[in-house]
Amino acid sequence: MPRSCGPGSVRSSRSAQDRQRPPTRRPSRGNESRPRRVSAVMTTIGIIGAGHIGSQLARAFTALGDNVVIANSRGPETLAPLIEELGPTARAATAQDAAEAGEVVVVTVPLAAYRDVPVAPLAGKIVLDTNNYYWERDGHIPALDRGETTTSGMLQEHLPESKVVKAFNHIAAADITTTGTPAGSPDRRALGTASDFPEAVAYVTDLYDRLGFDTVSAGPLSESWRLERDRPAYVVRQNADELRANLARGFRVRPEDSVG
Repeated sequence: MPRSCGPGSVRSSRSAQDRQRPPTRRPSRGNESRPRRVSAVMTTIGIIGAGHIGSQLARAFTALGDNVVIANSRGPETLAPLIEELGPTARAATAQDAAEAGEVVVVTVPLAAYRDVPVAPLAGKIVLDTNNYYWERDGHIPALDRGETTTSGMLQEHLPESKVVKAFNHIAAADITTTGTPAGSPDRRALGTASDFPEAVAYVTDLYDRLGFDTVSAGPLSESWRLERDRPAYVVRQNADELRANLARGFRVRPEDSVG
């Protein structure tokens, strides 16, 4: 934190006219290590994937006043009913367009399709990953079966210049817009996150709060498995203390799940 000026330094040299003016904020220097937060005011959020989670997030974001650019694999024209429902702050696009337009981008596609996510337009951006590993849908991925990586870690490898953060993967889609409560509410529901980038965790923490949820971080992306399918924290209603406990007692791999 920068130290404030002493009472006899800057203030004593100001003219009377200057003292009437509100202080001007100057850019801080030498604080590059401090995480920068993306503004929560009128953010344009790109959403790649318009399934249950993607569509519900679009509803949640437009209700907050954010702009939404959403894409699916079938083409923008197939999203016309959703866009009509969402109103003028939303538009349908291709995945490339959503990636380019979004200041922050949500990737919510089946895991088998994660390599189709555009890379270049997401460089430097916070990317929210909602994915879980469903081997019945995605096919077996030995590195996941053996607990050697995570779904978010795979997306981070695909997007080496992006700031991937786990979010919204362990809540039912309908609950996103129906179970949030104001900050300080008793037994407020908590959602988890994980990232290698503090600024990405800070963004998700603010976003969760705006939607009515407390936040618990599981740590870096290497620990994001604690939030995934079949673990104690997955798709249960829990407050922050309960979520911390569920994260702590999570198991990485069960013998019956290991393949190869």
